[in-house]
Amino acid sequence: MPRWKPDARERLVAAAIRLFSEQGYDATTVAQIAEAADLTRSTFFRHFGDKRDVLAAGQESLSQLLREGVAAAPDDASPLTAVESGLLRASEAMTPERREMGPRMRAVIAASAELRERDQLKHVGLAAETARALEERGIAPRTAALAAEIGLLAFKNAYATWTDGDGSTSFADELCDELDALRATLPDVG
Repeated sequence: MPRWKPDARERLVAAAIRLFSEQGYDATTVAQIAEAADLTRSTFFRHFGDKRDVLAAGQESLSQLLREGVAAAPDDASPLTAVESGLLRASEAMTPERREMGPRMRAVIAASAELRERDQLKHVGLAAETARALEERGIAPRTAALAAEIGLLAFKNAYATWTDGDGSTSFADELCDELDALRATLPDVG
């Protein structure tokens, strides 16, 4: 059986995360990332606009999976249940490689104001895509936005738990646990 080989984009992301962790985001250049991935600078720029964009790799595919999952939810699903359907569909992208990189990526983001800002923009984009998918189901915009934010909070918390864990649970299981905890808390919020 052939062994899995990462594509150029995945190699660039892995190299960038490693270098950002070792020498800091600001001290890392695009040339260093490309060299560490055994690729050229032009290959880097075919995949990313700049080194900051490396940390948003996969946002388009996550957005697509979220939209597909929300659309596939049963017609009578509540807004949060439809979001859960989207999040579970997006959990398919949570590979062992992503789990392994998670703690380093979170540390790199936490250490850089520029990356924290980019991470927030990623969150806003995913929430907006999820809310739009809910609105296409006939959910009122305000309710759609709230359900999307709650769902993405669960996604973020589940990701942190999953990447810090020992690998004995799947991301989908962590996500369901987090959504259950949020649902249990919501009646107390009012």
